[in-house]
This record gives sequence, structure tokens and C-alpha cells, in this order.
Amino acid sequence: MQKILLYYKFTPIPDPEAVKLWQKSLCEGLNLRGRILVSRHGLNGTVGGDIEDLKAYVKATKQYAGFRDIVWKWSEGSRDDFPRLSVRARRELVGFKNSDDEFEVDENGVVGGGTHLKPAQVHELIEKYGDDVVFFDGRNAHEAKIGKFKNAVVPNTTTSRDFIAELESDKYDDIKNKKVITYCTGGIRCEVISSMMKKRGFKDIYQIDGGIVKYGEAYGDDGLWEGSLRVFDKRMTVNFSDHTAVIGSCVHCGASTSNFENCADPSCNELVLICDTCKKTPALLYHSPACRPKSTVVAQQGKLKE
Repeated sequence: MQKILLYYKFTPIPDPEAVKLWQKSLCEGLNLRGRILVSRHGLNGTVGGDIEDLKAYVKATKQYAGFRDIVWKWSEGSRDDFPRLSVRARRELVGFKNSDDEFEVDENGVVGGGTHLKPAQVHELIEKYGDDVVFFDGRNAHEAKIGKFKNAVVPNTTTSRDFIAELESDKYDDIKNKKVITYCTGGIRCEVISSMMKKRGFKDIYQIDGGIVKYGEAYGDDGLWEGSLRVFDKRMTVNFSDHTAVIGSCVHCGASTSNFENCADPSCNELVLICDTCKKTPALLYHSPACRPKSTVVAQQGKLKE
């Protein structure tokens, strides 16, 4: 039996390169695949493999003092959902472009971040304060097209690097005095975003402990989350129940879908939200006309005129 393990931990790491080599050797010995990032601020990983090997990985990783209290998140999937094992040491644990100069990390995690809420505490906060509570999506905008918390604010972001400009605009001045709950896939991006928001005038910031994944484990599709969760491996999306709502719309025909496809142009890194019917037409698997070979564009235009 196989699973996928998601985790992160903000804690000072004096020698990221040494931790990288240790983690790489550990995963290779246990035949795990996935992606692991190490920085001076901590560890972030998603790995898949046999469940007993994953348990051995958890036990070994917890031997490092700063990693003892990692919140481990288990998800359906396998080793084959990743093409290879990638373990890297880099400057930023989360790619917000120089955001690591904006916050500090100590043995307790990010200094000055948002208040952590367990899934049940999210409901308690909303029951107590109602419309004074706002969900704020800490992911890239395309992820929210197929799943988000109900009535959430979704920033106009293509990559994580766009968040600083978004927060420094005046778009969100009307919610700066409200109780804002940030959320993201597993919680790591919100650790940084909540700190950045507080520095930019947001008064009362919270974050969901364990992110959407932990909330989905607790409430499935019977709570405040609606739709599918976008993930960054072969699975592409994850559903929390057998009655997941489909909130995405095909970019071509408007049909309900949660299916993302990579642009057919290998040089394009964009995704296409497309239904099963439209994806049968090769010309529709391009993110934009600029991505298509000229002959394909001409042929498609001719087809539309018929």
C-alpha cells in the first residue's frame, strides 16, 4: 500500500546543504520519490512511496531536533505520481521573491505570523463573528478556479512572487480591519503571507493549521470548502469525498470541469482548464493562440467558420 506525505517546518537550519544530503540519502534508501526543499528557514516536502517506508522516513526525520513536531499530512497517491526524487537547497523555502528578508524564523516557527486555527476553530470563529470573517486565498489564482473556500477573496496572482505587489495595492483596504483567515494547500505559504499581511496593515490575521488538506480531512465536502484541490504532481487534483462539487468552467465551452491540462506548447508553462469533450480537439489544448503553430490556428479558424 502506498501513500503521499506532505509536510513543512519553519525552523533555523545552520547548514542547509548538509540537511539536503541527509534527506536525499534517506529517501533514496527508502525508495521514495517527490520534491524536498531545504533552506536556512526550514524544510518543505512532498514524497510518495510504500506506507511502511514513509513511516520509517517520518521516524528518521524526527530525529533532527527542529523537525520533531512536524505536522505530517497523509494523502492518497503513490511513488509513481512523481517522475523522480528531487532534493534541493535554496535561498527561499517558499518562492515569494526575496520574502525571506521580510520575516524571521526561530525555534517556534515564523515570528509574527497569523494565529493558527484548527479546522473546528475556523467554524467557531465564523459562528461568533459572521460576516466580519473573510477567507483570503494564499495560492495562485488558477488554483482557486476549481476549488476554494466559500466567498473567499482570491488575489490576482499568477505566481507567488505576485503577492507582495497585491498586498501593497489598495485592493484589500476594506478587509484590513476584519478577521482574515488565510489558507493554502498545506499551510506553508500562509506562514509567510500572514506575516507579510500584518506588516502591511492587516489587523487580525489567522491561518488554517495544516491548510486545505487538514481541513478536507476533517470536513470533506460537508463544510466551508467547495470544489477540488489543485496539487502539483501527476494527480493534478484531489477530491475530499464522492460528492465533490465541480466549480470550474471549461475555457472554451463553459462546461463544468476541474480538469487541467498542460499547454501543448512545450515552451509554455501555463495550464488549460478544459472539459473532456474539448480536450479531444488538439487545437484547443493550447493556452493561447500565440502558443499554437500557425497552421493549427488557421485550421481552427476555418473550422469555426463552417
